Amino acid sequence: MTEKRPASRGTARRPKVVIAADCLDRLEALAEGAIPRDPDLADRLLEEIGRARIVPGAKLPANVVAIDRPVTFRDETTGQEKTVTPVFPENADIERGRISILTPIGVALIGLSEGASLHWDTRDGKRRVLTVLRVAPHDAAERLNAQ
Repeated sequence: MTEKRPASRGTARRPKVVIAADCLDRLEALAEGAIPRDPDLADRLLEEIGRARIVPGAKLPANVVAIDRPVTFRDETTGQEKTVTPVFPENADIERGRISILTPIGVALIGLSEGASLHWDTRDGKRRVLTVLRVAPHDAAERLNAQ
């Protein structure tokens, strides 16, 4: 029998999450496939999906983090700002700032709006606060990749 992990990620109210319906099945399949390799990360992704408001892809607000949308965030612990593009695992390329959705930061960012802050746990178990500063449209990712 598997030990149940606490669902709480802190006492602060978590920000709202919005996910495009056209990515939903793929995200669920990725999370379920990750259970044997990384059950904690898979649980976090499934938890985020479960609490998300699902909208048609065409209605996903432009200021929401999504697959292939570059996002600039700040780590409130270090003050460091970073721009990354969440992608499906097969498109990840850390040197080009393309991070897999199946990473702690990918799971933390997906579905957040500009201005949202949340607690997240790094791979080495440190708790950080992350704030979404800007979300660029999908075509901005294409321009970045062409460089």
